[in-house]
Amino acid sequence: MSSHPALRRPALASLVMVGALALTACGGDSGTGSGGGQSNYVQGTGVITSVQRGERQAAPELSGETVDGGTIDVADYRGKVVVLNVWGSWCPPCRAEMPHLVKVAEEMKPQGVQFIGINTRDTQKVPAQRFEKEFEVPYPSLYDPTGKLLLRFPRGSLNPQAIPSTLVLDREGKIAARALKALSEDELNKMIKPIVAEK
Repeated sequence: MSSHPALRRPALASLVMVGALALTACGGDSGTGSGGGQSNYVQGTGVITSVQRGERQAAPELSGETVDGGTIDVADYRGKVVVLNVWGSWCPPCRAEMPHLVKVAEEMKPQGVQFIGINTRDTQKVPAQRFEKEFEVPYPSLYDPTGKLLLRFPRGSLNPQAIPSTLVLDREGKIAARALKALSEDELNKMIKPIVAEK
């Protein structure tokens, strides 16, 4: 007896849902944004989104302890283009993109670009510290094991909904671009350079 197309639809729908969840990379059910269904943006699509200058929202207050035991306040970098990268030491796509982030961070530092990491879901600092040492990360990372900092992004904004996520803040501290995927060097440059070029 042959199966009917109508009977196969629920199974197909289930596969589509599983695929959509997989697109959140390492995000899973992490609470790393202001809520999945409450946002105007789809989680983990891999899309790079940019916002025109007059339509950008301000980034929330992001400050606190760093992975290496210091403190940092993103607001202190107002006047610079800031690249925020959300990562975890346990996340394979984060490992894959880190060499690109390190290279671009070093290349763009003379142009007034500051990279800052946000480490999340590492319940202890040691794995995160090992990760930074392994990849020779030249910039600080806020330590946010429970995702509290990520929840500060306003609902409907370009919030970091997947791990890894990368956001670019303009010189006024507003969210200019976001990627919900691991990035290549070329993709990073395409995200950052138009914001650097703004006067």
